[in-house]
Amino acid sequence: MLRNATEITSPSGLPYRPSSALRQRLHSPAMRSLSRLEYERSFGASWVTYFLRIPKTIVFIGCLLLFACQGDSPNEALVRITGSTMGTSYTVKVTNPPTGTDVDELRANIDEILEEVNDQMSTYRQSSELSKLNAKASTAWVRVSPEFLAVVAEALHISVLTRGAFDVTVGPLVNLWGFGPEMRTEKIPSEQALQATLAKTGYRNIQIKKAPAAIKKDITELYIDLSGIAKGYGVDRIADYLESQGFANYLVEIGGELRGKGLNDRAAQWTIAIEKPVSGQRTVQRLIHIKGNGLATSGDYRNYFEKNGKRYSHTINPNTGRPITHALA
Repeated sequence: MLRNATEITSPSGLPYRPSSALRQRLHSPAMRSLSRLEYERSFGASWVTYFLRIPKTIVFIGCLLLFACQGDSPNEALVRITGSTMGTSYTVKVTNPPTGTDVDELRANIDEILEEVNDQMSTYRQSSELSKLNAKASTAWVRVSPEFLAVVAEALHISVLTRGAFDVTVGPLVNLWGFGPEMRTEKIPSEQALQATLAKTGYRNIQIKKAPAAIKKDITELYIDLSGIAKGYGVDRIADYLESQGFANYLVEIGGELRGKGLNDRAAQWTIAIEKPVSGQRTVQRLIHIKGNGLATSGDYRNYFEKNGKRYSHTINPNTGRPITHALA
């Protein structure tokens, strides 16, 4: 199915490499050990996430990355840069930076990279490539940047691998169930509304071509949201930039998705505390060491509503249009 843990060829042949967090999940021993049914269920989320197999149970790791366990150090070898991006926050930590590193310049270059990603893929900015594409009630080809096309191509490839469980057109269904940016309704939609919304979604309604880089919607109402892959792409862009500048020890995080390499300021592996997936409390489930790989987290234990004793989570199965019913998230 997948050839190796470091490379997935996009259907367009474009050079974008999927995030290390995604590669780790797709090729994890836990994933390889799942049956076909469990494999399909494990991807019943609209976001690409990473999970761990814990003895006697499978626990989906939570959204909160407790960076306190890697708290700021007075050690001058540690540089910590924070800011806002993609509707969330980012943190970049580097240790033992190359001689002559200008921290202000480093911060400016990181912000410039993230601004570029936002200009291409933000749903918050009306001027972004993505927002302009979504605003076009047309089935004509739309020219886009090669970087934007590469991310969409990779998203479509993942959709094929997961049999549609990952789908960047799922946004209208998320909104229908009251988990979108508008005020939550906590109402179960009618079957008629559900089927009507399903008809306006589906990754197969996205067409791409490489030369010139362009995207085409097969139905005018199609709405694309790259939130499930854009943050990981941004993390990879920053990590690749740091490595190109000679940084051997870093930890990059955007909204709960991260990638790390090398050692922290205590000459130890980067360590991340994963929140226990239990409503009403915030405690640590376990510690994870980052060894040149990535990590992405999600969970349904806070963002949900209940009706008649049944829980409806924000994690939507694009194939059914309904919240997932299994316990993996």
